[in-house]
Order: sequence, then structure tokens, then C-alpha cells
Amino acid sequence: MKRILIIGTGGTIASAKTEAGYKSVFSVDEILNLAGIKLENGYKIDRTNILNLDSTLIQPEDWELIAKEVFKALDEYDGIVITHGTDTLGYTASMLSFMLRNVNKPVVLTGSMLPITEKGSDAPRNLKAAIKFAMEEVAGVFVAFMDKIMLGCRASKVRALGLNAFMSINYPDVAYVKGEKILYNLPKEKFRPNGEPELDIKYDPRVVFLRIIPGLGEEIIDAIINTGYRGIVLEGYGAGGIPYRKRNLLDKIKEIAPKIPVVMTTQAIHDGVDMTKYEVGRRALETGIIPAKDMTKEATVTKLMWALGHTKDVEEVRKIMHTNYVNEIES
Repeated sequence: MKRILIIGTGGTIASAKTEAGYKSVFSVDEILNLAGIKLENGYKIDRTNILNLDSTLIQPEDWELIAKEVFKALDEYDGIVITHGTDTLGYTASMLSFMLRNVNKPVVLTGSMLPITEKGSDAPRNLKAAIKFAMEEVAGVFVAFMDKIMLGCRASKVRALGLNAFMSINYPDVAYVKGEKILYNLPKEKFRPNGEPELDIKYDPRVVFLRIIPGLGEEIIDAIINTGYRGIVLEGYGAGGIPYRKRNLLDKIKEIAPKIPVVMTTQAIHDGVDMTKYEVGRRALETGIIPAKDMTKEATVTKLMWALGHTKDVEEVRKIMHTNYVNEIES
């Protein structure tokens, strides 16, 4: 009999209506009961609650807590499900992908857009899909949502209210849940550990995410550095570039890039950055900026935090950012 552990962290899936609005209040036991999921049904479900938070309140220290709980359970369980709020689920899934090196079981995050008590809630559907995939003979961190199984480091929330809220960015869906069947879209062999499982929770949360907009001045970079941040992710336009006309961010980036890693991602959802395509991108590359290539914004941010936990040397950070660990970046 397969053994599954469900780790509860809160979110809409655990929420009920209160005078102050929806709030995370239900335990995993209560969620399973409301979803009509039996604790033994050809498999055995164990439960633990380590947080009960709206995921807006999730912080990097919580990723460390979740990673430790998962790693502790790997030897005892065939698969692990994490119930989580949707707003920061993509960040948690990405960071767990880096912290749980060579994870040898399926670790599946899920949540819902409608509370479990609401009519038409997607919570039972998502939870059942996550449990089903957690029993598969694959390894890695995944997200289960609306019958799609996505690689954790490629899943991003793209809708604020719609039920089909998550999309796999620049990477195919791993599989689909159709009733009692799992239909793989990619070969299962892609999802195997490359070595012994390792808990690697070294990270530095002092990373800022800055969206480039018309009118942004170079003084913002000084303000970021002066407040103690150790890494910057710039969200640029299109294929990636830094403005230098009238307000010159380019010279400021060139000044700090040898000391503080600056990573360039894109405001566009798909395709990633190609900073060799346009003159503004090529100029930016000359500053020493680090292209995020085709990583999601969630993977870019968490990977930079994780990289800074291992080294402060900019060239070493560049090497880590451009190393493909869990299919988070195109090789």
C-alpha cells in the first residue's frame, strides 16, 4: 500500500469566510473530510500541519521549514503533497526545487482558487490530482492544478481569479490527470534523481525584484544597494534591455555589476530573454548583467537567493544561474 504525506501550509484551500474576509483556518484533516477524500483507499494518507497562512504571508524562512519537513519524510513515504496558497505557490515550488537536491519521490504542491467550503470549489479536484500523481514512480517537485501536472520550477500563476490559474512557462506540461489515469506528456524517464537526496537550504533572501518602466531613474539602484540588498533581478521589456536615454540605468548597472549580481528577466510571459537580439540588449550585456534566459520570474528570484547563499562572487553566481539543475533553464 502506498503511503502519502500531506503537509498543510494554509491558503485558499484551507480558508473559510470570516468577518475580515477569507482566512486560512482548516487543518489538513478538515480539508480532506470536506473534499470527501478517504484516508485509506488503496493508499494510506498521513497528515501534518506546519503552517496555516494566506500565502501572501509566506516568507523565505517558511521555504526552509517546508523543505526540512519534506526531506525528513522522504524515506518513510512514497510521495508528498503540500497544500499551499496560490499567490506565492510558484515561488515555493521553485525554491523547493533547488533546496531538495536529487529528491527521489514526487513532491506535489497544490491549492485552490475557491475555498473548500464554496460551491464549485476546485479544491477537491486539485487535491485528488495531487494525491494521484504523488503515487507515481517519478521524482521531482511538481504543481498539480486543474488536472495539469507542471514542473515546479516552471509553474507560474497567470490568473488572479480564474480556476485555470497556473501555466507551465517555456516548458511542456509534465502530465494530465484524466479520471483514474495519468497521461504523460513527457517521458517519465526525464524525472529521475541524479544522485542521493540532499537538503541544501543555504540562501540569502536579500534580493530585490525591480520592474523597468519609462521614467525609472538610476538613483533607485543606489537606494537598493544602500539598504543592504545583495542581488537584483531586473524585469525588462521584451527580449531584454536597459534604458540609457535621458535616464541612464546602463552606466549605473555597469558600475555595480562587478560587485552585485544583476539578473535580467522579461516582462513578457513567454520565450525568455535574448539580449543579443537588439542594440539595447547588447549594450546591457556589456555591463556584466546576467541573462535569466527562459526561467520564470519565480525561478529567477529564488535561484538567485539560493545562489547567493552559496557564494557572493558575481562570476560564481553567474555560473550557478546558467547551470541547469532541475530543468529550470534551457540547457
